[in-house]
Amino acid sequence: MGDPVNFYSVCLDGILSDWLATLREFAVEAVVVLGPDPLGGADDRQVVCVHPPMASDTASALAASTDFSGAWRDSDAPLVAWQHIARGAALHDTGWRGLARAHGFQSMVRVEFPLPARRSFECFMFSPRELIDRAEAALLAWSTLSVWPLVRRSIADERSALSPRERQCLALAFDGHTARESASRLSCTERTVNYHLANAMAKLRVENKLAAIQRASWIGAI
Repeated sequence: MGDPVNFYSVCLDGILSDWLATLREFAVEAVVVLGPDPLGGADDRQVVCVHPPMASDTASALAASTDFSGAWRDSDAPLVAWQHIARGAALHDTGWRGLARAHGFQSMVRVEFPLPARRSFECFMFSPRELIDRAEAALLAWSTLSVWPLVRRSIADERSALSPRERQCLALAFDGHTARESASRLSCTERTVNYHLANAMAKLRVENKLAAIQRASWIGAI
């Protein structure tokens, strides 16, 4: 699937740049999107996109950490998190917080978009100043909700090797339709539907339709 940081940051650069432009009043200077590793375990994440590229080290360290991963999702933790990452942090911190501080960031707001089977997309916004109160964090979360449909669609287009027809067949299967029912909806033969599903399974490196649906969901393709 290539290097997600270098590849997706280039492909989504314009969209993320526009997103950052809408956040200037909050002094947000970097945005990061993490997503599940389709070929990994339940807690394995990868960088889907990051802007500007200079924040790639922070994004990679965040993806490799356990922060906001399995234990967080298994708890009653909120889908929106707000942290002053510069407060009380050790000077020798070499994790994502230390890297973020090295870039001058002090605050981080995280918004989660849940996916099937305990996975999620996670949007992080980094600012070089401390947020004044929860109202600012709430406004940042609202801005993320507003832009997320466009960002997710662009991620799916760039991240997925699936053809439009393969995605249609998987989406119909996700909705519970049989190959025969899907064929009727797509005005093709049942054999054609099964052909597209088989191609999708090969591209997603799985051996059954359910696993293909899951992985397609995790990369935002359906």
